[in-house]
Amino acid sequence: MSRMLRAGLILWLAMLCSPAGAQAYQPAQGGLSAIALAELPGEARDTLRAIKQGGPFAYPRDGVVFKNFERILPKRPRGYYREYTVKTPGTRNRGARRIISGEVSEYYYSADHYQTFKRIRE
Repeated sequence: MSRMLRAGLILWLAMLCSPAGAQAYQPAQGGLSAIALAELPGEARDTLRAIKQGGPFAYPRDGVVFKNFERILPKRPRGYYREYTVKTPGTRNRGARRIISGEVSEYYYSADHYQTFKRIRE
């Protein structure tokens, strides 16, 4: 295991074991909140349109398997979810915004890099 990976794992475990960190990583209880398609930022609507059309996508990592490590989304078999970048104006990298798609036309929006999710209502 690389030194950087080991350090990241130690930091993640320390955060998880702290009272505040453990609370932040608890799975959502009673379901997720929803967001209407019209309430999404324009860039998120563009990303959702690209997902439904099968691309093209702006970033090479778009479409990779989302592993749901945060355990906020409903538990599904590995490979069920895919992640896509929502462009963030003014950033040079991918930014924090994502859309996660499920196999059965379900979509989730995260504005804060997987800390919270909202189910997209179309």
